[in-house]
Amino acid sequence: MSISYKSAGVDIEAGNEVVERIKGSAASTFTPAVLTGLGSFGSFYDLKAIVNEYEHPVMVQSIDGVGTKIMVTSMTGDYSTIGRDLLSACCNDIIVHGATPVTFLDYIANDRLEPEVVAQMVQGMADGCLEAGVSLVGGETAEMPGTYREGEHDLVGIVTGFVEKDRIINGEEVTPGDVIFGIPSSGLHTNGYSLARKVLFDHAGLSVNDRIPSRFGDSGNRNIGEILLEPHTNYAAAVAQMLASELEVRSMSHITGGGLIENVPRTLPKELSAVIDPTSWTIPPIFSYMAELGNIPEVEMYHAFNMGIGYTIVVPPSQRQLAEKIILESFGVRPIALGTICRGDGNTVITGVTGGVSCE
Repeated sequence: MSISYKSAGVDIEAGNEVVERIKGSAASTFTPAVLTGLGSFGSFYDLKAIVNEYEHPVMVQSIDGVGTKIMVTSMTGDYSTIGRDLLSACCNDIIVHGATPVTFLDYIANDRLEPEVVAQMVQGMADGCLEAGVSLVGGETAEMPGTYREGEHDLVGIVTGFVEKDRIINGEEVTPGDVIFGIPSSGLHTNGYSLARKVLFDHAGLSVNDRIPSRFGDSGNRNIGEILLEPHTNYAAAVAQMLASELEVRSMSHITGGGLIENVPRTLPKELSAVIDPTSWTIPPIFSYMAELGNIPEVEMYHAFNMGIGYTIVVPPSQRQLAEKIILESFGVRPIALGTICRGDGNTVITGVTGGVSCE
């Protein structure tokens, strides 16, 4: 009996089919700076035009994954938005520092290559890249039977961007009294899905086709699967528009894993705290529903989920009205005044939920 690579679980022909399927999607995002398409050993990107735009360019990179949200996609069979989720998560992680995302690389791994599934993922990335002005310069697929369970997928990406060195936003200029504004999320984004799955599916025994009871609020006539797969919002274009205005932005945060509690302090001086009023916005129904189903403590909810706030912006109090105007124009949504920066110990205080300082 002859043993082949295919009999060991790796189908090279399927891999070639994947490459052919996704070439067009990737190429649709290319700018003249992209010198190679898919198929070479590495991606080539001409930096001269970009570097010439800056006096002192600083490259900013971030790597991220979609976590166990991808397991919800397998429950619904819809992989069309998970690639967009990945692109958005990565972009949001570098724009908080004022960077402009330029290129994106992806990595897709599974137990068995399914060309149609991979094509859906990459098309979602390409759609997101086109909207954000980012070039999908390459990627990698890996078929690894035995490493992943049957039907299991992993999705990771790396975004690269640039920022002028003297325009890096790192929170150093934040002072007590500054105002914290929040931008609504489009749902869970890409964090907290391990807890969400455990509560909704393992504990409560629900399916993706079930609906949230109306007493928790309006869910837009969507079932649980549709709510959980709502794409992660990409704030890159809006942030770029805002930063081009006269508004003085002192700090920004992408509210991802760890929620408001962990992410807002990442761009604050260690001697300051963010004091946030949780009654300043309406918690989306999915979060209230999960909290009740799983009897989840409130502080745990704010640690695991974004609770409806996807992004925060800190500005001086003298620019509060200007900020409301510019943020509305840039993001297309009215910002939520979440709270204030106070002297403290570098933590986020959710009033009535966590202990800590209060602003006098």
